[in-house]
Amino acid sequence: MKSSIYSSVTDAVASAKGAYGRYIKLTLNERQEILEGVKKALRPLANELAAMTVAETGMGIVQDKAQKIKLAIEKTPGVEDLITEVNTGDHGMTLYELSSFGIVCAVQPCTNPCATLISNTIGMLAAGNAIIHCPHPRAVKVSQFLTTIISESIRSISGIDNLVVTLHESLMGFTTEVMSHPDVDLVVCTGGSGSLRQAMTSGKKVIGAGPANPVTIVDATANLEKAARDIVRGASFDNNLMCTSEKCMVVEESVSDRFIYELLKNGVYYIRNEAEIQKLLNAAVTEDFVINKKLEGRSAKEILEYAGIPASKAIKLIVAETGRMHPFVITELMMPLVPLVKAADFDEALEIALEVEQGYKHTATIHSESIEHLNRAARELQTSVFVKNGPSLMGIGFDKEGHTSFTIATTTGEGTTTARHFARRRRCTLTSGFSIR
Repeated sequence: MKSSIYSSVTDAVASAKGAYGRYIKLTLNERQEILEGVKKALRPLANELAAMTVAETGMGIVQDKAQKIKLAIEKTPGVEDLITEVNTGDHGMTLYELSSFGIVCAVQPCTNPCATLISNTIGMLAAGNAIIHCPHPRAVKVSQFLTTIISESIRSISGIDNLVVTLHESLMGFTTEVMSHPDVDLVVCTGGSGSLRQAMTSGKKVIGAGPANPVTIVDATANLEKAARDIVRGASFDNNLMCTSEKCMVVEESVSDRFIYELLKNGVYYIRNEAEIQKLLNAAVTEDFVINKKLEGRSAKEILEYAGIPASKAIKLIVAETGRMHPFVITELMMPLVPLVKAADFDEALEIALEVEQGYKHTATIHSESIEHLNRAARELQTSVFVKNGPSLMGIGFDKEGHTSFTIATTTGEGTTTARHFARRRRCTLTSGFSIR
């Protein structure tokens, strides 16, 4: 058993607590040096980690997972994200700074296990914390391997062992025990709704990523060629496993035929035949309106074949034309199968989009050349991630704009989380001084 992998929650917490006692004494520059060492150790492993993830989970695309891992390594903010605020006046100075919580229980998903674990680790270590990772049962081996690499890298740089640890099994009982342990100070949950409910009852400070059903609007003013290309790119990326990926298209009817033509040019299998849509429904959604886990993260070709529909290898995405209340529309399908709903005008499109998003306030995108439409959609949808005239991938830092985060905390309100969210905001006041105006 490697030193960073424990069979006992008590031992894992005790080891992390001991490591935290040493880590908290380091300077910010020393923390950053550790983070740079971790990144250096992980860079050569991106492709290997991606292949291990697909092999273990049976979901996604190796090349896309490698891109996510590289993004998490390079674009997750470190100690530079720990902002300092100060107010000065006639009677003194008030300083606000960000300090560590202590030991963090980090619950990880099976959809983006490595990218989320890496991004969270960088942010949490930057904030000065120790970490106990609780991976999803479908991604235990790759998560343990990754945790060991990170832990060994930290030890080689600083001599601190077990600053980042995990458990030898992924059991809900273990995760619950870690969450409720008296020495654990913060719970960050990027898992499913079950683990999030458990986290919310832990009695600890919780940062929670809730459910999502990202919607995209295409209005009559949109650049249809670019919109189709962007949406297919976002919705097909890693077989639509991203919580931010487009899960439904709402298109103004006046441009729908031209837009569908553009979709077909981008590797889309378009279905409006009711018999084929029923076959897909029977394959992708259970009688309880839950997605078929066998098809979660599978390719468009595999999904079509499972449904008994002849498929081509060149297909990136399946688009099914449906009504606004179809199960494909109201269920978050974690697969490259996206419904398209037509709207009479922009007002109806926005109304449908609000229904589709269901008030999760997670992610939405819009393709439009109308400033009024762009602003109205952003204001009314109120999502944590909102992308205008681009693929959903832009919302988490692809294409070089903005920082990267793989924990979108909608339930607890932080939105795209970074180091500053994994720290406590502290206030320090000094009277009679330090105002030089």
